[in-house]
Amino acid sequence: MVLTICGDRIMITCMQHNIKGAVQKAWEAAWDRGEVDAFDEILHPDYRRVSTRSGRITDAASLKQEILDARSAFPDLETTIDRIVVDDDGESAAVFWHSVGTFGNDLNGVPATGRRVETRGSNLLELRDGRVASEQVTWDQSELLADVGVPSLRSAFEEAAEEVVVDDLSGVPSIDALKAFNRQFITGVTVVTTIDEEGKPRGLAANSYASVSLDPPLVLICVQKSTSTHAPLYKATHLGINIMSVEQRDTVGVFASREPDKFARLAWHHGPAGSPLIDGSAASIEAEIKERFLTKTHTVFISKVTHAEAAEVDAMIYKAGKFFDSSELSELQ
Repeated sequence: MVLTICGDRIMITCMQHNIKGAVQKAWEAAWDRGEVDAFDEILHPDYRRVSTRSGRITDAASLKQEILDARSAFPDLETTIDRIVVDDDGESAAVFWHSVGTFGNDLNGVPATGRRVETRGSNLLELRDGRVASEQVTWDQSELLADVGVPSLRSAFEEAAEEVVVDDLSGVPSIDALKAFNRQFITGVTVVTTIDEEGKPRGLAANSYASVSLDPPLVLICVQKSTSTHAPLYKATHLGINIMSVEQRDTVGVFASREPDKFARLAWHHGPAGSPLIDGSAASIEAEIKERFLTKTHTVFISKVTHAEAAEVDAMIYKAGKFFDSSELSELQ
């Protein structure tokens, strides 16, 4: 009886060792060297991967592509398995791991920040016939974006998955109706600025500015992803927001254009953290970017104001495609 029990334990120990070794080998080949087909040796034909964060279910092909995307975005990525635990019956296992790397290249439309990140997670594996049949993971690429300081309203991968689904647009107002609504809203006019990685000033005109709170001093600005300033702004730590005065109609035209150097004929100065602040503005602030929320077409930046200056000059206002003097409410030509 003792020999039989010992024999069972030896078999269990060997089985556990074999599973651990196979998972370790495939994991290192895929994550550290990009040899994603190594997973073919350990994944069951019915393999499914479930994110506990988003509930999204993917297959082996999606897992491989996710690894390749992550390795492309983090060229120096190093992943370490801290521990693998296999239960006695060999039907489940848990993998505990951590990774370090630098966000050096864009990831599914998210501009690289150049930040060093350490992320960690755990995977619960369901084993069938000695292979991984399903996997519940505490980490996905939206979690990675949060780790590099890019929290998102939606992960880039959830958006990509939904692109193949036709939205139900019943009950949604027409584009013309929405434009008619927006034309009735009166706003100020701002120029949002920053310094790119090469030290060059960048900026764009925007009217999607709002004060979030005074204590703490937070502001909000929305920037379209297709603009040339979006990527430099996304990578920056600070930004400037300049409220245009009635004397700056030409300045607004420059920043609404595609001129390659919008600051060439413009008087401006650096804020304390280096952000371009435009001379002659009704008011300017410099703010530290705290949050970046991704939507399909825009990024919402939430920033903490660190510097403010104002002038005794009237601001420009905007309504229905026209600019007005805020003191006399007369149209600016």
